[in-house]
Amino acid sequence: MEFKDYYKILGVEPDADTKTIKTAYRKLARQFHPDVNPEAGAEEKFKEVAEAYQVLKNKQTRDEFDELRKYGAQSRQGFEPPPGWESSHGNANQGGAQFEGDFSDFFNSIFGGRGQAGQSSGFQQRNARGQDIEIELPVFLEETLEENQKTVEFEMPADAFSQTPPSKKSLKVKIPQGVLDGARIRLKGQGKQGHNGGTAGDLYLHIRVVPHPLFEVSGTNITVTVPMAPWEAALGCKITVPTLDGKISLTIPADTQSGDKLRVKGKGLKTKTGRGDLYALVNVVMPDKSSEKAKGLWKELAANEAFNPRAEWSAQS
Repeated sequence: MEFKDYYKILGVEPDADTKTIKTAYRKLARQFHPDVNPEAGAEEKFKEVAEAYQVLKNKQTRDEFDELRKYGAQSRQGFEPPPGWESSHGNANQGGAQFEGDFSDFFNSIFGGRGQAGQSSGFQQRNARGQDIEIELPVFLEETLEENQKTVEFEMPADAFSQTPPSKKSLKVKIPQGVLDGARIRLKGQGKQGHNGGTAGDLYLHIRVVPHPLFEVSGTNITVTVPMAPWEAALGCKITVPTLDGKISLTIPADTQSGDKLRVKGKGLKTKTGRGDLYALVNVVMPDKSSEKAKGLWKELAANEAFNPRAEWSAQS
């Protein structure tokens, strides 16, 4: 039987702390998960990584493994536990670590069959909590104004230990009013089922607000760019402006400059305590092509209007 160096399997040093071990496990488990890696041998590697983590995350079993590692490193012709070896934590009634799953012969030879349910020499399988599931949920900006219901469909990943294949799941969930990009919603008990009576994991929804073609978001405020003709900005006018919940009439004062922002109170995003504002950002644009009559009017304006848009340059030169 080959000695398994769990530190090498996870790619960590023997003095690695618990956080480093957990990070390495998560990375490798994701890499070799049979749900995402169809290559031959990926599932076996996934089981090996999970086994290594089960041992090293627990101080008692890690201490035992560290003792055996010194012995195993000297083994030349296959590994066998030292004569008289007996796990000091091999009985569930003594408060030792408990395991479940399909473990290797190496694991069972060390821990006396802890992972084998029904064996008197080892632990019985414990009540194991199910895995949490995390998915991204796109939400349109308009949908954040009110509480709404969405159907969420996701895949429950395979369980390499219980040999449960992937399965589809569909839920109707309530999205609260005022939810913002990056929010995290927990649905208790909607993750993977637990083992041996253990509680189910949770489902976490990561909210991703879909970018809007018209509105830019800044906190609870939104900005819409308003294209305007030069004469509209010069003379002032009333225009129709879109908002998240319908169109409004907005008065543009005379001599409005390109880049000016006009505030419309209470037309932004909703929160539990109120609502943000809408800002209309003025952008003065020229026609793509002017008619001869329009050119004549521009010339007349240029001849009669004493306006120098670059006057400040002269003052600084």
